[in-house]
Amino acid sequence: MEEVYLLKTKGVKKTILHGGYGSIPKFVHGTKLNFHFQTLKCDFERTVIDDSRKGRFPMEIIVGKMFKMEVWEILLTSMRTGEVAEFWCDSIHTGMYPLVSKGLRKIAEGKDPLEGQRHTCGLGNMFDYHTTGYDDLDDLMKEPQALIFIMELIQVSDPFSYKMDSWAMNTNEKLQIVPVLHREGNELVKLKRYRDASEKYREAVICLRNIQAKVKPKEGDWVRLENLLTPLVLNYCQCMLELEEYYEVLEHTTELLLKHPGNVKAYYKRGKAHTALWNEKEARQDFLTVLNLDPTLAPVIYKELKLLGERMKVKYYEEKQAYWGFLQTHKEQKKNEHSKEEVKENDSKKEEDKEKEENTNNEISQENVILVKGDEKHEEDGSLRSKNVSEHHKEEFCENEVLEKNTTDPDTRKLPTFKADKFASMAAEKSKEEMLRLTPVLHNEGNYLFKEKNYSEASEKYWEAIVYLRYIQARENPEDDDWVSLENLLIPLILNYCQCMLELEEHYEVLQHTSELLNKHPDNVKAYYKRGKANAALCLEREARRDFHMVSKLDPTFVPGLRTELKHMGEMIRTKHSKEKKNYWSVMQEKKEKFYNSIKSEEEIMKKDKPSK
Repeated sequence: MEEVYLLKTKGVKKTILHGGYGSIPKFVHGTKLNFHFQTLKCDFERTVIDDSRKGRFPMEIIVGKMFKMEVWEILLTSMRTGEVAEFWCDSIHTGMYPLVSKGLRKIAEGKDPLEGQRHTCGLGNMFDYHTTGYDDLDDLMKEPQALIFIMELIQVSDPFSYKMDSWAMNTNEKLQIVPVLHREGNELVKLKRYRDASEKYREAVICLRNIQAKVKPKEGDWVRLENLLTPLVLNYCQCMLELEEYYEVLEHTTELLLKHPGNVKAYYKRGKAHTALWNEKEARQDFLTVLNLDPTLAPVIYKELKLLGERMKVKYYEEKQAYWGFLQTHKEQKKNEHSKEEVKENDSKKEEDKEKEENTNNEISQENVILVKGDEKHEEDGSLRSKNVSEHHKEEFCENEVLEKNTTDPDTRKLPTFKADKFASMAAEKSKEEMLRLTPVLHNEGNYLFKEKNYSEASEKYWEAIVYLRYIQARENPEDDDWVSLENLLIPLILNYCQCMLELEEHYEVLQHTSELLNKHPDNVKAYYKRGKANAALCLEREARRDFHMVSKLDPTFVPGLRTELKHMGEMIRTKHSKEKKNYWSVMQEKKEKFYNSIKSEEEIMKKDKPSK
């Protein structure tokens, strides 16, 4: 008969099934226990609830780390190594077992044991969802009962014989392990084992953040921990850069800069990550911030900016090649389809010609007299047909002349002509979808060329995009939403084109396009400003002042810039007058003459408009 032992804990009975070896170990704080267990119900059949041997690995707990099933630590610390024992536990000790079993089952199934839970205690989640997901465990939750645990203690490891996980360490142990992990990570970086090094840095960061979560923010201990965290996070980001995990770098450097907005290394690493991800604007901003914070890094930053420019050139070139390659294949497919259709038409024409020849031969063999009459009729029909063809060509020629005359008229809002433009033929060959896809590509290329100060090439890119949009817009109804959306795309392209013309000193071109734009959009500040600059460059003082006045009226933030523009215009006018050898009095006399001439012309117009008596 098996002997039953009563442990010092109330409601627990122990029966040894197989004796272990040696004496009972000393279970000091931090000792790791590896064991297998089997859970049974206290019914006649001894129904098995769980069996750890069905999983891959044995269970493990660490003494003194407050495992959910506190009674298990009591049971295991009463055993020898290799011992198998059966424990009867009252319901006062088994209330938490359904939640422990649920987590163990999910781990065995390869799932996250915390999946779908809220940030509450285990029982809170249980009552919140009303079920564990397993029927037998739900029954145990509804009616707590005594359970039988069959335990086999496999191995006992003292605290210094194994590497302890960070979750099992206390605060002092975590603080002691952090510099060790930091040093190991640095050594692995020297060996270029970046993946292993990143794991070391990551583990150290987790330890410090666990400690920091228990400390009041922005106080002495919190600040000291934050100072330890910063270099670890930066080292981790450097490893991620080497491993090309750029989004990971962006995430951690941005979090770091929210706490420490003056950290130069964080800006530099984030700039490199943006460069690798083709984020030109963000990369330039980060690198310029580094330059402002630490001017001694100017050579390094200029080198990075140069590399960024080269990468963007390569990107634009690759995109252009890919897009034009797509268009080329599309055109070849269309040509092949067109050639197949032509072959079919030629074959059908040949068959028709053969049938006609056979019919004519039959007619010749039947009646020779009809042949002569038929020849006369054929000649008459041929002359009539040639006359009809010539008249048809004349009508087409006249219609083309009328179209050309109508389209050159600036007041007409119908289909515009692009004969004078070198992109006209390209627009005519492309479909609407192709032109709409090309427009943003050309816009981006123009912006890049403008930054590189290639104003002539940039203006060609902008103008090509403008031609495509106007070509599409001419076929849309001005009252439709599509026409309005095309107009919204046109405005920035025209303004960018005008800026290129200003840089190339094509001032009359600027006046033309800005005036057309202001006829449609009379509140466009940038159009007034660019037209004012063109008028100032042409020394048209009155018109320039009028445009600048409209700019200051529509947007007062432009006033400081307008003052410099007016000052610059005054200097230009003075230099012009000095070249023409004019003085103050001669200039004033010219202005007076212009003023009086304008008044006289208005009076003459008024006299003509008066009705005769």
